Amino acid sequence: MSRIRLCAALAALPLLLAGCGNHYGHPDKPSSQLAFGVDMARHGLWSEALFRFHEAERLDPGNPRVQNNLGVAYEAAGEYDKALDYYKKALKLDPNSKELRANYSRFVEFYQGFKPTEQKTPPSSVPADAHRPPEAPPPPAGSPLGVPEPTTPEPPPPPPA
Repeated sequence: MSRIRLCAALAALPLLLAGCGNHYGHPDKPSSQLAFGVDMARHGLWSEALFRFHEAERLDPGNPRVQNNLGVAYEAAGEYDKALDYYKKALKLDPNSKELRANYSRFVEFYQGFKPTEQKTPPSSVPADAHRPPEAPPPPAGSPLGVPEPTTPEPPPPPPA
């Protein structure tokens, strides 16, 4: 009986995989890659989010939301210098965005407190606990931005009677 279940599961696998690909629309559209990446980031799957954001960047390199999300993903991965570069790219593309400015300022505040001071320590004076494994990076200060909702213009006011 288990052989029948295995065959049924294997037969259903291509249908499941085909259905998964359509959940985020078209993989050749940056908005689909962006949405997929944001969803992965919300689930804490930062490597997959980073991959999707880079796919979105490849498709739309001038999108400030994509650049911001790359900054957030690199921050979550502990690659703070790369994160700073992407946050700056995002702001350069859209300097008036309140969301981008907020993410950037949160990151800069965190980054300044984190960035270690350059100091040379002689090998003989290295503390005993210096060889501890590194701690997990803190969660990112910024938040990934999804695809903006389309705005509907307000209808004109009725003419005066």
